[in-house]
Amino acid sequence: MRFAFYGRVSTEDQQDPEAARLLASIASTDRMFDAVVIGTTQRAFYGNQFGLTFPVLTHFGVQLWVPEVGGVVDPGSEAHDMVMMLFGGMSKAERTRVQLRVKVAMADLAERTDRFLGGRPPYGYVLVDDGPHPNPAKAAAGQVAHRLDVDPLAAPVVQRIFRMYVNEGRSFRAIAQTLTDEGIPSPSAHDPARNRHRDGRGWAFSAVRAILANPNYAGRRVWGRQEKFESLLDPSDVAAGSQTRMRWRERDAWIRSGQVTHPAIVDDQLIAATERLLSARTPPVKTRQRPTAHPYALRGILKCGICGTTMQGSFRKSRAEGPGRVLYRCEIRRGRALPPELTDHPATVYVRQDVIVDKLDHWISSLASAEVLAAGHLPDPATDQQRAALGRRLTDTQHKIASLVSAIESGIEPTMLGQQLATRIAEKDRILREIGRLEPTGAVSASEIRGLIEMFGSVADALKSATHEEHRRIYAACRLTCEYDPKTRSVRASIVDPTDDAWGFERVRGGT
Repeated sequence: MRFAFYGRVSTEDQQDPEAARLLASIASTDRMFDAVVIGTTQRAFYGNQFGLTFPVLTHFGVQLWVPEVGGVVDPGSEAHDMVMMLFGGMSKAERTRVQLRVKVAMADLAERTDRFLGGRPPYGYVLVDDGPHPNPAKAAAGQVAHRLDVDPLAAPVVQRIFRMYVNEGRSFRAIAQTLTDEGIPSPSAHDPARNRHRDGRGWAFSAVRAILANPNYAGRRVWGRQEKFESLLDPSDVAAGSQTRMRWRERDAWIRSGQVTHPAIVDDQLIAATERLLSARTPPVKTRQRPTAHPYALRGILKCGICGTTMQGSFRKSRAEGPGRVLYRCEIRRGRALPPELTDHPATVYVRQDVIVDKLDHWISSLASAEVLAAGHLPDPATDQQRAALGRRLTDTQHKIASLVSAIESGIEPTMLGQQLATRIAEKDRILREIGRLEPTGAVSASEIRGLIEMFGSVADALKSATHEEHRRIYAACRLTCEYDPKTRSVRASIVDPTDDAWGFERVRGGT
């Protein structure tokens, strides 16, 4: 019996992809294992994950071996099921306890110490070393503690933002436009190494507001302004899991240090005046998830051809009785001050979804015609050449094996030729494996594909009857990208080859 070992990795960015690969290979017809052995059960399953995963393994005939039951888990054993569910509950309880202990410890450190507790330093500060780490084990490993120090380039900009807002009465938009016009780098452009995922062109209005709303510039740490909470991905399907989001806590729940924890950039009077103005002029931020009855087929796909910003979808009701329409708008002017190279950007850039979808469907259907599909099934000349070369090597190796066997049968001492024979047989097996990895020969003709289309329907028919959500899934599966040029009123679309796996993904946490 062939086993696959699952040893849980304690980081989400490595654990989740590995678990997904294992589950995907279970359904594969050419998987290289018959059973999965778990190293530590309570680290492999969380909550009800065993109840959702084990039926899949049973369906595909894959055994599950765990040390807690002494071997293979019996699908018909009530005792085994209870043991596995118990470990899932223990894992969930342990996670909850760890979260609580960490929160309590961090809150205590934030209130009574001046240590930098991690995260991204606010704009206007830089991290500097502050001696050995207070944890002896980490100090022995060479890690050091850090503290906040004033950034000589960004700190004066922070002071100026506060003065412009309080003393001059300027708005977020006016402050952002002034800084952009003077060529002062935004927080994302000032530290591009930490902000590769953010647009550094011009000052965003939200960046100005975030700086003004940050009380840490007074030199005393304010901790826990936001907290994580979990919400269901689909309230009607609990098994779909949950997602972690951030939300603002009430000001009374913030943890404020009673001592100076880092150099101050803005004095207390200016901070207090800013807080009064912010509370009077802006409503409190409320995070809520609003379901939409109008799925956007081009969500995250359509970009502005002038600035490259992802265009935002919105639904507009029809003045007369009708279904209404979906528009996509470039809203870069609503969120940031534009640098000189984008000053000619139109104030309003929008395009209708139905016009683009109709043209995209026609284009995608043309790529899936019988003639194009038949051309895609033609044998690859390079593959044919490689297969022919392997065939010649195989024939030559078989002749050599036959010659060695004939020599042994003629009376030559086997010990003299045994090693050569074993080498030739191993070479033959290796050539056969290489041939097996090549795609099978043969092509499907256009007439045969046309017959299948007549039987099951064409891609054009499927796209014509697809909903907006189904369109979105099809476009995502095709890795479709679109760019709208408002000057020519045209859309440039491209599809990435699905066999091209040269894609990079980077996990991003935290904010500016």
